[in-house]
Amino acid sequence: MRSCTRVMGMLLSLSLLTQLAGCGSVFYPDRRGQIDGKIDPLIAGLDAVGLLFYIVPGVIALGVDFTTGAIYIPNTRYSMAPSTLREAIGADGQIDHRYLKTAIARETGQNLPLDDPRMQHHFGTSEQLASYGLPSAL
Repeated sequence: MRSCTRVMGMLLSLSLLTQLAGCGSVFYPDRRGQIDGKIDPLIAGLDAVGLLFYIVPGVIALGVDFTTGAIYIPNTRYSMAPSTLREAIGADGQIDHRYLKTAIARETGQNLPLDDPRMQHHFGTSEQLASYGLPSAL
């Protein structure tokens, strides 16, 4: 009797834990960090199932997916992995514009004029850079 209660408690805890994590964050961790886009109906549906069974964990799962951006379908037309961008940063923290230009052309098919003197550099905060796994010494 006691082992049956323990197993049931572990199953209930496991089901609640998966709902708290957010379906999009669990199934598609590479989608984290997106700001907007089309909502993935599969992930929204799975979060909605969490709402049917458990109201509070379902709301938390939706909140986690919207906050992390994992609920959005990625726009693969012009996206690059942060690891590719990390390779363009030298040991001294300076950006290698030639490598960055070839990496952007290879990944997105866009030939950007990175050597244009009118180009403006915008640096993110250390929190933004850390969320992409980039060093903050830029």
